[in-house]
Amino acid sequence: MPSVSTLLADGTRRLGSAAEARTLLAHSVGVEVSRLALFGEVPAEVADGYGALVERRASGEPVQYLTGRAWFRTVGLDVAPGVFIPRPETEVMTGWAIDRLRELDGEPVVVELCAGSGAISAAIAAERPGCRQYAVELGADAARAAERNLAGTGVALVEGDMADAFTELDGTVDLVIANPPYIPLAAWEGVALDVRTHEPELALFSGFDGLDALKVVARVAARLLRPGGSVCAEHAEVQSQEVVDLFARTGAFTQVRDNVDYNDRPRYVTAVRAAKLAG
Repeated sequence: MPSVSTLLADGTRRLGSAAEARTLLAHSVGVEVSRLALFGEVPAEVADGYGALVERRASGEPVQYLTGRAWFRTVGLDVAPGVFIPRPETEVMTGWAIDRLRELDGEPVVVELCAGSGAISAAIAAERPGCRQYAVELGADAARAAERNLAGTGVALVEGDMADAFTELDGTVDLVIANPPYIPLAAWEGVALDVRTHEPELALFSGFDGLDALKVVARVAARLLRPGGSVCAEHAEVQSQEVVDLFARTGAFTQVRDNVDYNDRPRYVTAVRAAKLAG
């Protein structure tokens, strides 16, 4: 039987990543990564399955699609082709939102737009329980994944367009959060090949300048939020000033600010719903 150390060495050499090799081998064995050290050898059929996964990863398939799992802050998620893979950068924005919600008493009302896998809503439910949560996702595959990931959390999930979602909540929401598509179509060739080949275009691209969905987020947040309610929305690093200007021009928000991710790169805008529209 092949040894774990040999398989990991081969996988690391093939992928250039020891972490990915460990993740794929642990998945093949059916254990957590931390338990691989308990195995000296694995059956040949397990090694063959692992080898196949390594080859698929080397050809560009995301690790998360190969294992069917992704982690986001404190929660594990089901992911599959057709579902945007949550990124660590979004964890920082989600942490900002959770901090704001912890400042509120009672049952704050939260709406997630462009929910994707439901990662953000799941993290909020786990780390700030007691909120009344709603989420909307347009993509059918992603909505099905979100339904699985949000089962038992109490989050009210709908499949549909964020533009006209949750009109019954207009003017009552405490926090709107979104990680919308924001990559400009003009930047298509600059997107990593494995991303643009395997992840859903609906979750990646948003018009020539990448701002189409963010304009909708600003408009919907203005509609949903109560005066004093907060919105946060992720954007591309190069869109920092454009997105701040976009939210400011609505006249619906005060305290419009940009914020950095864990790499100190501009990553998400935050704003507070004004009591009255400007102008």
